[in-house]
Amino acid sequence: MDENKKIEQRNAFLRDNNGKEMSSNEGIKISDDSNSLKAGDRGPTLLEDFLMREKLSHFDRERIPERVVHARGYGAYGEFELYESLEELTMAHFLQDPGVKTPLFVRFSEVAGSKGVNETNRDVRGFSVKFYTEEGNFDLVGNNIPIFFIQDGIKFPDLIHALKPEPNNEIPQGSTAHDTFWDFIANNQESATMVMWIMSDRTIPRSFRMMQGFGVHTFRLVNKEGKSRFVKFHWRPVLGMHSFVWDEAQKLGGADPDFHRRDLWENINAGNFAEFELGIQVLEEADEFKFDFDILDATKLWPEEDIPVRIIGKMTINQNVENVFAETEQSAFHPGNIVRGIDFSNDPLLQGRLFSYTDTQLARVGTNYQELPINRPVCPVHNNQRDGASRYTIDRGRVAYHENSLANNSPYTVPGTKGGFVTYPSTVQGLKERKTADSFLDHFSQARLFWNSMTGVEKGHIIQALTFELGKVKDVSIRQQVVDMLGNISTELATILARELGVAVPNVHESSVTKSSPALSMANTVFSPKTLRVGVIVGEGFDGPSTQYILDELRSAGLCPVIVHERQGVVHGTSGVELKVDDSFLTGSPLVYDGLFIVGGQKEDDYFQKYTRSYAIETYNHFKPIGATPTGAVLIQPVGIIGKPGVIVEQKPSAFVEQFIQAMTQQRFWNRA
Repeated sequence: MDENKKIEQRNAFLRDNNGKEMSSNEGIKISDDSNSLKAGDRGPTLLEDFLMREKLSHFDRERIPERVVHARGYGAYGEFELYESLEELTMAHFLQDPGVKTPLFVRFSEVAGSKGVNETNRDVRGFSVKFYTEEGNFDLVGNNIPIFFIQDGIKFPDLIHALKPEPNNEIPQGSTAHDTFWDFIANNQESATMVMWIMSDRTIPRSFRMMQGFGVHTFRLVNKEGKSRFVKFHWRPVLGMHSFVWDEAQKLGGADPDFHRRDLWENINAGNFAEFELGIQVLEEADEFKFDFDILDATKLWPEEDIPVRIIGKMTINQNVENVFAETEQSAFHPGNIVRGIDFSNDPLLQGRLFSYTDTQLARVGTNYQELPINRPVCPVHNNQRDGASRYTIDRGRVAYHENSLANNSPYTVPGTKGGFVTYPSTVQGLKERKTADSFLDHFSQARLFWNSMTGVEKGHIIQALTFELGKVKDVSIRQQVVDMLGNISTELATILARELGVAVPNVHESSVTKSSPALSMANTVFSPKTLRVGVIVGEGFDGPSTQYILDELRSAGLCPVIVHERQGVVHGTSGVELKVDDSFLTGSPLVYDGLFIVGGQKEDDYFQKYTRSYAIETYNHFKPIGATPTGAVLIQPVGIIGKPGVIVEQKPSAFVEQFIQAMTQQRFWNRA
């Protein structure tokens, strides 16, 4: 990629140890780094060994506290390019000129688990972007779901305490399938809509590159005339939005617990850059109260059919980090990092986050976390803040206060007319009171809207997810409370769950909402074969020319074939064709491929046949495409899947390629169920 300003700034901090002399942090050259200083070769280690003390002391302090939430995350650099000027909506500099590229850093994450949790657990995913703009950093700190569990920031510690492993036994890790979480849900029914979202397939995404992102909160855009409008932010993956099935996600957590970060890392290195389009929903201030929900309620979305999403630009994630700790782990995001032309709303959950995120970064990373290479803006920084742990900047002069005359009152403030940030003067009125607004009290209408918007397959997956999660709850009274709550959303849903969970069918009235929103169904997304992985099972003596032709055509369509054989090395075909083996049967897995192409060979032993059939069964059971040459079809004939939907056997390679690419584009064949 062309060097952007952030990468150029970061590169000044890179250190390459390759081929260099070893030295201590004080610059002392080291002659022996394998033996501590002892009194005799079998004697005690001496306290005076300053090199050993420095090495061990630094090692003992190499880790900083992991994030309380979003601990498991992965990041990369990229850039944002605006499609059209938003001058009529905002003063924000990076939203003025089409074609201008703004450097950025994005971090994807899981909410619930610790830093070492499996990446394919059912969980909300964080989706945070730091724009390094010419006017300072703007952080769009969101999730892959447009709403949240709670309405007020004061309840966030309670939610997370309930969500995390139960404190008496530290079980379960990175999972909501336990009593305390569902007890919280049953007793905080503002979470009802979020329950529907987290039990959907959106919380088991196929990859970071194939999930939506949302700013969640209501913000403001302010233009140069001082006019304000409300706004919500959306990220849409160019590859479409796709997920695992639950059985697949569970097994993949064992086969490759690092699947999501590996997918992002390898695709960026291969030049398959992740792309997301940025969209905004804009609402005039005069329309703030025209809906049957409160636009400041973070447990509610703005239906796209009522307030359309306007696509304004594209983010391209195109460069991996050099060091995960220094960059990804030390990256510090904050929804309060805004630039002029963007401002806050009175959303009570957002208001709580504005305190909590600053406090978190100070405690986790340190006083001067904003000076670290990953966090520092690309524009100049001048102020009277001084000192603190790990201070990078060396400020000259004796003046560190404002107002002053000794430094001619500098650094000087900048009026709003010349680029200074001015808070939008929104009207605030009312008595001081601890109270939830009446407009925040409808907890079930949008939950019903979500349920109405799902296809039959998606509803089935939600039912399975709730059956699993609540089935792990030991306290039957909690199960009953949650099923009672769900009865307000759908009698059908609650009745099925009551039967599965051994509780009573609730006697409540379901929501009367009949409206649906096609934008909420994952069935209405982009389907593309690009970057999907095809496991290609090849045996010795395979048909060389035909196989090579098919592989070339698959690559031309954007698919990524992965050669699988019984052992590593090279597998030999006819006409001198050789293929380098990427995965053996043991190092690979049908779980990590999006489809299977079975080529076979001239003679396969029992081991080869056993694993080929095992791969085929697993792929079939997860509704993924399977292709086979006539030779490959013989191998899987005993499995009984030939002729089933999405299983393609074709004599002519050209016809096979066309059908198989179409099948890979479709990705799942739900009619097998």
